[in-house]
Amino acid sequence: METVVSGIRPTGNLHLGNYFGAVKNFLKMQHDANCYFFVADYHSLTTHPHPDNLNASVKQVLAENLACGLNPEICTLYVQSDLPEVAELYLLLNMLAYTGELERSVTFKEKIRKDPNNVNAGLLTYPVLMAADILIHKAAKVPVGKDQEQHLEFTRNFAVRFNHLYGVEFFPQPVAYNFGVQLVKVPGLDGSGKMGKSEAEGNAVFLIDEHDTIKKKVMRAVTDSGPTEPNQPKPEAITNIFTLMKLVSSNDTVQHFEDAYNNCTIRYGDMKKQLAEDMNIFIAPIREKIKEISSDEKYISKVVREGAEKAHESARKTVQEVRNIIGMRSF
Repeated sequence: METVVSGIRPTGNLHLGNYFGAVKNFLKMQHDANCYFFVADYHSLTTHPHPDNLNASVKQVLAENLACGLNPEICTLYVQSDLPEVAELYLLLNMLAYTGELERSVTFKEKIRKDPNNVNAGLLTYPVLMAADILIHKAAKVPVGKDQEQHLEFTRNFAVRFNHLYGVEFFPQPVAYNFGVQLVKVPGLDGSGKMGKSEAEGNAVFLIDEHDTIKKKVMRAVTDSGPTEPNQPKPEAITNIFTLMKLVSSNDTVQHFEDAYNNCTIRYGDMKKQLAEDMNIFIAPIREKIKEISSDEKYISKVVREGAEKAHESARKTVQEVRNIIGMRSF
């Protein structure tokens, strides 16, 4: 099986957009490939999180992904900072990265535009650390979003540069993982765009949200005054509500409200009440599993300890071979 590597950012709770996007594909991918999933706590340091918040976020993201179905018996799940080889390979790859090319990173430009008072070296060399995460396991494929495609190109460049400089065919040139299906774009509740934790408050429904919280968020979702003619096209905000309903409700329920919309009898209040109830039914078992795992410190410790041990096997071998190729050999 091909080796696949993917990072999980410890930044807030998972929402329905995450679940129907990355997480569902991870659940399938772990059966189809040799998968390494890591919680990217090194990457988060560019924003200087409080130590207590960082530790809690790492624990929460582990609990949520385990609750969703990531199986540590099938895949390798670990915390990035538990693998010191990543930091060493990051250092060695930095010697092959040029300031000019890193400064052209679209993500770097966007970050310094948004926060000009925090232009740290970690932001500049973010693509190098990402390359180390991927190349440490000599991954052939990486699931990436549009915003990360340039970083994957950086990784290929560093791999080619290393191979050329030292006259070897050591590092592969990883490509984007093709899930074979069109990724689901889950809309937010604010009437436009996608669901995201960084968007307006109340835009996202989180997997840890309680019943009343879900209901309040959904009932505040943007709608309009309703159709005035039969079978007229839906505006974006209404299309979003129907898209969300198709994800969590039965076909009969969706069809009921489709018919009501088309014959101009739809009552958005009733539709949102039904959507909130169906969302809660969908989320409730995941929410309870998250709580169960979060409270089981021994289980989480066992998962990350065993995950680090499995990841070390691959990482040690890669770094030792890289050191030997470079000429850093024991006397």
